[in-house]
Amino acid sequence: MRMQDSRVAVYAGSFDPITNGHLDLLDRALKIFDNIIIAVAENPAKKPLFTLDERLELIRASLLTHAEPNRIQVDSFQGLLVDYVERTGAVAILRGLRAVSDFEYEFQMALMNRKLSRKPETMYLMTGARWIYISSRIIKEVVQAGGCVTGLVPEAVEHKLQTKFRP
Repeated sequence: MRMQDSRVAVYAGSFDPITNGHLDLLDRALKIFDNIIIAVAENPAKKPLFTLDERLELIRASLLTHAEPNRIQVDSFQGLLVDYVERTGAVAILRGLRAVSDFEYEFQMALMNRKLSRKPETMYLMTGARWIYISSRIIKEVVQAGGCVTGLVPEAVEHKLQTKFRP
């Protein structure tokens, strides 16, 4: 999994499901890093809508039309993020911030990760203004209530959400 001689960031999250906001952040991060690993956290405590395999599949399907798929890896992990980051040889943890309300939690996580390992840096990118109001949770709620999320998530995700909520 190590990408030798490159600046690698790990973009970790539950991605339940991946949104266009996630993809926008990924595109902008590729201007800074040579390679990015999208690492889906296996956290059963979160009770995700999609299984781990479904989330990985949706991310891969969402990247099919991506301009630089060879610079992106999709993986999953259990346990501590900093341990995973060290195993991959990444230099940074990539996180997105939508609003001030995200900052407190992200700040606590960054400090804990720093306590556990001084190697990776945590880098925050602000969500693009176009996507600032969306989250995976809101996307699921809108679809479950019968709303349309066209343009907010990749087509594969929209289709899968429709089949989950309207079989």
